[in-house]
This record gives sequence, structure tokens and C-alpha cells, in this order.
Amino acid sequence: MTSDTTLISLADALAAGALVLDGGMSNQLESAGHDLSDELWSARLLAERPEAITEAHLAYFEAGANVAITSSYQATFEGFAKRGIDSARAAELLGMSVELARDAAARARAKGVARPMWVAASVGPYGAMLADGSEYRGRYGLSVEELEQFHRPRLEVLAAAGPDVLALETIPDTDEAEALLRAVRGLGVPVWLSYTVAGGRTRAGQSLEEAFGLVTGVDEVVAVGVNCCAPEDVDGAVEVAARVTGKPVVVYPNSGEVWDAEARVWAGRSTFAAEQVEGWRAGGARLIGGCCRVGPEGISGIAETLG
Repeated sequence: MTSDTTLISLADALAAGALVLDGGMSNQLESAGHDLSDELWSARLLAERPEAITEAHLAYFEAGANVAITSSYQATFEGFAKRGIDSARAAELLGMSVELARDAAARARAKGVARPMWVAASVGPYGAMLADGSEYRGRYGLSVEELEQFHRPRLEVLAAAGPDVLALETIPDTDEAEALLRAVRGLGVPVWLSYTVAGGRTRAGQSLEEAFGLVTGVDEVVAVGVNCCAPEDVDGAVEVAARVTGKPVVVYPNSGEVWDAEARVWAGRSTFAAEQVEGWRAGGARLIGGCCRVGPEGISGIAETLG
């Protein structure tokens, strides 16, 4: 089921042209006054303030986004269990993340937004559950099989909630990518695979040719690319992803500031500019948005640039 049953599939839409992704969920919630210092990050609000998440999605749809990425990035059975939330309630919250994005799309249509809108269910890396910044390093000491066992239950619940696509995002290394590509088999929902990269390699140091090459022949993958990286790392990644896979490319970098995991603050300056997206589109990017510290204003700029 899609956000609007009259819509074509996301894969078909990508063949027709570029679509606008939303921006960072956490910075939008923080700008509304919500404290996200908890280890569950924005996932905590699924249980405590779900209406805040709907409002955040709505802000991005109104800014020009076609695709909302759900607040399930850091939502896992293990993470919720640490807070005393049992598996049944955790499954409800995961499913709710998709429902909230759908509600935001409905509200946007009611307010006159006429463009097509889709929902991408966020599947963050194992390191997001650890809440120690290890998603920017990878190499957790787990086997591909162990990582697959970690991800599969959450993927099953999210797929059952009926998103248009599963966003396998901020993946730091090829082991976890391989595990996720195994885990999505048979779920019946298309996926995109998006690595976090630095200096032309995955965060764990593998070549992008190797990383993107994993999706070759995987029919479930409708797009591949990068997110949660510096804007200056996008151009090279787009070229490699398009060349190696022949699939549409997805890109949604950070503002350019750097996350200090120990101090839990952003440092540096923003280098993100909407004008950069023209080059990304020319290189093969078809899903373009922003990640951490890119808000509705940045998404509006992307939408205007892409026309």
C-alpha cells in the first residue's frame, strides 16, 4: 500500500526523474524544542510524543519533499528493551513510525500539497542501537550472520507496516550491507541501500566499488548511494554508484558539520548548498535530500533547484 493508492511505484517514479527526500529528523525535532539526548534519540518520541514526529514529517512535505523517512532509524527491539519496553510494544512503535509518516502525507494533501508522496521506513545500522557513534566506524566484531539475525526481526515488522520502500541507511561497511541484503529477501518491499562514507571510502575503509557492487543482481534494491556524509564526498560517490550498479542513485548528506560522539554535539561549519544538487542529478542521483542538520529550508532549496 502506498501513501496514495493512485501513485505509481517509487521505482517507476525514479525512472521518470529525480525526487526530493526530506531532511534530518533529529534537527527538526530539536528545533521544535524536544530533548533528544536520550540513547533512543528521536525514537523515544514514538512512545512519548508521536504527534511531534508527524509535525516534523509535515514540515518537510510542505517544504517540497516527495519522500518522508520514518523515525525508526534508532528504533530496535534491543534498544527499546533497555528502556523496559517489551517486544510487543516495540513492534507497535516500529509500525507506528510508518503510520505517522502516512498521516503527515494525508495532512499535507489536505493542506493543498498536490505532489506525489511516499514513505521510506528507516533501517539504521547496528551501531545506531549502541548509541556510541560506532555507525561511523563499523567493524562491530559481529559476523554477517549475526548482523542478519539482528536486523531481520525489525525489517519484518517494518515491512508489514506497508512502507513504499525500506531505507537501509547510514551503513558503515560491506559486512553490514551484505547482512541487510540477505535479510530483506522475501519481504516483498523494495529497498535502497545507502552507505555513510568519508574520503571516497566506506567508514570502515572499503572501496566504494566493492561496497556498491554488492547490489548487483539484487532485484529488491531500487537505488544505492550515500547519506550522513560530508557534501564534498557526494560527487565521487554518485559517479561510482552509477557506474558500478546502473541503478538510480540516492544521496542525502549532512550539512557538513561533524558529529562529536563523546561530547554529543555538532562542530564545524555548514558546507551544504542546494546548488550542488544539479551536479548530483547530472551524475545519476534520483533521490536527493539532506541528513543531519539539513532542515526544511534546505529541502525547499533542493526542491526549487530540481524544479
